[in-house]
Amino acid sequence: MKRTTRRAARTTRCVAAGTAAVSLALTLAACGGSDAGPRPDGVASTTVGLLLPEKASSTRYEAFDKPLIESTVGSLCTGCVVDYANADGNEAAQKQQFDDLLAKGVKVILLDPVNAKVTAPWVEAAAAKGAKVIAYDRLAEGKVAAYVSFDNQRTGEIQGQALLEALGPKASSASVVMINGAESDPNAAMFKTGAHRALDEKVKKIVYEQSGEWKPEVATAKMNEAIRTLGKDGFQAVYAANDGMAASVIETLKAAGIRNVPVGGQDASLDAVRRVLSGEQAFTVYKPYKPETDAAGSIAVQLLKGMDISSSVSAAVDSGGLRIPSLLLTPIVVTKAKVQATVVGGGLYKATEICTPQYADACAAAGVR
Repeated sequence: MKRTTRRAARTTRCVAAGTAAVSLALTLAACGGSDAGPRPDGVASTTVGLLLPEKASSTRYEAFDKPLIESTVGSLCTGCVVDYANADGNEAAQKQQFDDLLAKGVKVILLDPVNAKVTAPWVEAAAAKGAKVIAYDRLAEGKVAAYVSFDNQRTGEIQGQALLEALGPKASSASVVMINGAESDPNAAMFKTGAHRALDEKVKKIVYEQSGEWKPEVATAKMNEAIRTLGKDGFQAVYAANDGMAASVIETLKAAGIRNVPVGGQDASLDAVRRVLSGEQAFTVYKPYKPETDAAGSIAVQLLKGMDISSSVSAAVDSGGLRIPSLLLTPIVVTKAKVQATVVGGGLYKATEICTPQYADACAAAGVR
């Protein structure tokens, strides 16, 4: 996997997660908001395309992103709808979905790409038809109108710092395995860069590093390879780029009889939060989905209404020599002690969803209620 340079990934931030969606909503309200309604020219003014990348390695897209974006668009634009498709990890399928939206006359598309490296021609084709593309969560290549996501290098850095905290005084002598995300995903490169920034000078060595491709089965294979190569005592911690791969790593370690090796992920999936409470997973990273989906939906509606979005995306990210107008939000680490204050307090899950009978004691011990 290519390393992202600090220069290339440098960003400027000016919008906090807690206020971004409110500011955008106020902008729309000041310009007419939902009361203005859509213009009477059909699909072009009433439809936002939404293309999400996968289902298997992360439950967030179907459970949170899709319904929240639909809700935001519907609340800010009377009569507007979201035309949605999920590529389920298939690049060719997503290209067809993208082409289908253009054929229908959709003029604003939220794109979370399966493979960001192939999207520049897509964006160019959209522009030729008068359509604008917003890169959502992952930075699609090409001259996109805007990019809405979290600070991905900071996410990786938070993961690395949390792994160091899980290791405690053993960190300086620890050998670490890294199972990164897909090479086709620029976010994965930024997570990796951030994690290295936190870990490289603080642990003994990164002894094994491979891409898990965002696929649990690949993460299992890579973890088994690491165990064969290094031996059961050859590493003391595992960085897994997301919760789906972390789950596979944890099960692989269990099957090999390896205990007391901290494993971290990200996405704050329900199963991961439960694993954090039970002590199976050291941490996850919570990206409050609603501020991200609110921002994406609001910017999409602004473009749909022909509004200037510059005040909503006043940060910028470098992408292939282009400066992409961006809105970047801040992620939050979730450890056992922080479950109540973060994912429960933030409304991502109810305590009753997390604390099934199997996890009741762990919830009680962590003060989750």
